[in-house]
Amino acid sequence: MRKLHERRWREKLGLFFCEGEDLVAAATADPVELLVAGENVEPALLAEVSTAGYPPRVIGVYRREDLVAAESRPVALALWRVADPGNVGTLIRTAGAFGAAVALSDGCADPTGPKALRASAGAIWTVPLLSFDCLRCKRVALLAHRGVPLAEADLSGEVAFLLGAEREGLPVEVERDLEVTIPIESESLNVAAAGAIALHEWHRRRL
Repeated sequence: MRKLHERRWREKLGLFFCEGEDLVAAATADPVELLVAGENVEPALLAEVSTAGYPPRVIGVYRREDLVAAESRPVALALWRVADPGNVGTLIRTAGAFGAAVALSDGCADPTGPKALRASAGAIWTVPLLSFDCLRCKRVALLAHRGVPLAEADLSGEVAFLLGAEREGLPVEVERDLEVTIPIESESLNVAAAGAIALHEWHRRRL
């Protein structure tokens, strides 16, 4: 369990863990190991290996290969080096709400890390995770200060909304077909908020 706190071990072993009854209940696969406080493990020991702010009653260990298969969806959020695991998890949760996929570039936080899993609220089991480099659809770059207003943008066909890193944004060398902006009165939006607004606009047009 302590090894699985580290990304390199999660990738090497092909395993990750979910903490708490809600995340375990959301799983669509059987766990490799299910640790239950007071039943097959001492509560104090479970608390020691947990990353949660409070000791969980249950921790499930799962295979990464049991996550939903990588498949295209009519819309996707494509994350470019979004390193904050909370933002990655929140964007996966948002994608799940709108039936979208999520594409990840190198440099993104691990979606199976503990903080990202908590933020995803179980959506990790329903949202396809794709490679950023494999996108074969209209690439719509979300930018803070330039581009067509989102409400006026052509969002027809299959669309991937490109979202840049929290500080650096989306570099000019990242290929895109269209640049759009979300008109706001402040300097910028949190990347997770921007992704949610873009997916809502895409969904609204199809109602």
